[in-house]
Amino acid sequence: MSIEFVDGQTVMEFVNDSQAFEKWTNEKFKMLDADGDGVLSRDELQKRVGKLSSMKFDLQSKDEINSLYDVLFNKFDIDKSGTIDPDEFRALIKEMMLAKARGIGNSPISIILHEDSLLMRAVQHASNTI
Repeated sequence: MSIEFVDGQTVMEFVNDSQAFEKWTNEKFKMLDADGDGVLSRDELQKRVGKLSSMKFDLQSKDEINSLYDVLFNKFDIDKSGTIDPDEFRALIKEMMLAKARGIGNSPISIILHEDSLLMRAVQHASNTI
């Protein structure tokens, strides 16, 4: 972990760099796809979400957690297959990151980031393009 400064523009630039963003989402998708079948099941996401972010569900009830996954699948499982394919996953991550960028705004914030987090990747991307 490290302390970094990030602003919304940094996040948006990373998301809008389609090659870099797609590379990161493909890596994370493969990491989450435990059985290697090319799609993410609800079970895979529930068991492996900690590999993607620092989300912890210690304080939420099982019903609240299930409700969260219901919302995710209803919104991002476009073809209603019961799984999330790579394109649907990329759309989900893009929407989440753009929401974070809007929330952060234009003023830089200081934040503690995991080395393999998406926000850290955005910071590294900005450092490499300067």
